[in-house]
Amino acid sequence: MLEELIDLGHVGINVKYAIEHKEVVLFLHFSGGNLNMWDGIIPQFEQEYSIIAPDCRGHGKSDQPETGYHIDDMANDMYILLQHLNVERCHVVGSSMGAEVGLSLAASHPELVQSLICEGALYNEFGEYGLFQGSEEEIEQKKEALRVQLAERREREFPTKEAYEEEEQMEFEAHGLWNEYFSAFIKNNLQQLPNGHFACCFLNRVRTEYIQKYWDVKFEHYYNKVKCPVLFLPSEEEWADEKIRGSLHTFSSLLDTYEIERIENSLHAYVWMQLPAAAGDAAKRFISKH
Repeated sequence: MLEELIDLGHVGINVKYAIEHKEVVLFLHFSGGNLNMWDGIIPQFEQEYSIIAPDCRGHGKSDQPETGYHIDDMANDMYILLQHLNVERCHVVGSSMGAEVGLSLAASHPELVQSLICEGALYNEFGEYGLFQGSEEEIEQKKEALRVQLAERREREFPTKEAYEEEEQMEFEAHGLWNEYFSAFIKNNLQQLPNGHFACCFLNRVRTEYIQKYWDVKFEHYYNKVKCPVLFLPSEEEWADEKIRGSLHTFSSLLDTYEIERIENSLHAYVWMQLPAAAGDAAKRFISKH
């Protein structure tokens, strides 16, 4: 597989890909992630499918423009990338933010997306189908409190790559999460700052803009435009949440064809590294039908 930074004119997107005369699968990572999160998944697909696994803008080795972190902006990047690679149809596998970007892509270009796997985009943040369902005034107060928290957050800097990797490993291990896929993920989630120190590629300014724009996204407007089959992959915790099950019921009712699959002990976003065999099998079985 090739890995290169492709200049799309308005942004450079780093992407790992192998395009052959096979159906195409586009893998989209979670916020704060990178294309290496799919290292345990891609080998399950590459014999039968062409593969495209990008770093979204502001992530991994892709460019970090000052703005443009709405899911629609990132979906447009993917549309232009697919045009650049001469891809006319593809399946999309999305994790968390990647599911949101994939959903936007499927809604705006229904002719392009053959099937969509949403391990994410299961609920809104605020409002009728959101986790927080207060009045308009209460929602604005909640947002303001969250804005303060975002403004107070500081970049974590480390004197060496090893210091960064050691701390990240300790955090994952504390939650019972560590294997070769988590290791590859964190090793490729690092950048050197102008002062010589190291920090995560997912900068605070990127994170802040993405989160604040996400607050106002209403996924029902997107699902209402989707024409392809959709597989929902809620985590154990998400499925146990009555509000999330309610929003998922509403979103799925807007689709012509959908499935819901639960992977035992799965964790949101991390499931692709945590349980790659089970997650990959679920995705591949769904894609093979469509």
